[in-house]
Amino acid sequence: MKFIGIIPARYASTRFPGKPLAMLGGKTVIQRVYEQVDKTLNSHSSPLPSHLSPVYVATDDERIFNAVESFGGKAVMTRSDHQSGTDRIQEAAEKIGTDADVIINVQGDEPFIQPSQIETLMHLFDDAETQIGTIGKPFDTIEAVQNPNSPKIVCDVRGYALYFSRSVIPFIRGKEPSEWLTHFPFLKHLGLYAYRREVLAQITKLPQSSLEKAESLEQLRWLQNGYRIKVGLTDVETVGIDTPEDLLRAAHFL
Repeated sequence: MKFIGIIPARYASTRFPGKPLAMLGGKTVIQRVYEQVDKTLNSHSSPLPSHLSPVYVATDDERIFNAVESFGGKAVMTRSDHQSGTDRIQEAAEKIGTDADVIINVQGDEPFIQPSQIETLMHLFDDAETQIGTIGKPFDTIEAVQNPNSPKIVCDVRGYALYFSRSVIPFIRGKEPSEWLTHFPFLKHLGLYAYRREVLAQITKLPQSSLEKAESLEQLRWLQNGYRIKVGLTDVETVGIDTPEDLLRAAHFL
């Protein structure tokens, strides 16, 4: 199998304009993300089920494009009207002309994404039935479970997602919320995806679904249209950057 990593990165973020170019420990955020993905796809230290492939940043901004090329990375310009990173990745894949079997999507604001997480994602495609892969992490606190900004995943016995929700799922009947974590392994969704190339082309042609609109979770469009999402597990927490305050927290973490 062949894998390719594509990192969507746009400049015009509502909460943090220009965050891919924000400095974090002497490097831009987008360089740190790129290096983490490249480290995995081009590492020979651990066995991976693939022929290793390059990494690209897909952007709509020349400043990001030039910054990526300046540190020796690969970048591709895409349209500015995409509604999601998935759509941007599909355009980038077409422009690159990749023959990769699986396309990995790592968000451009995840500078601490770990090689072990990407490897877990890649190994999901050892299963020929996997169409889309993603990652989940067990919650540590009930407060985090109750946070609507941390989507929850419920899986079937084979590890395929049954549903994603901002609500607490499942509801534990007859128990106080403070006891819930001892009665069910609640799973936090991490925004890391991989798609078979032909599946990516298909899902980016789908219209928004009713569940997606209700929860504002793009992956519900895929589930509602019958696509299957396999979920890998990690115990590693990441520090995403959505706001300038997050950047300060990331600098402390670094």
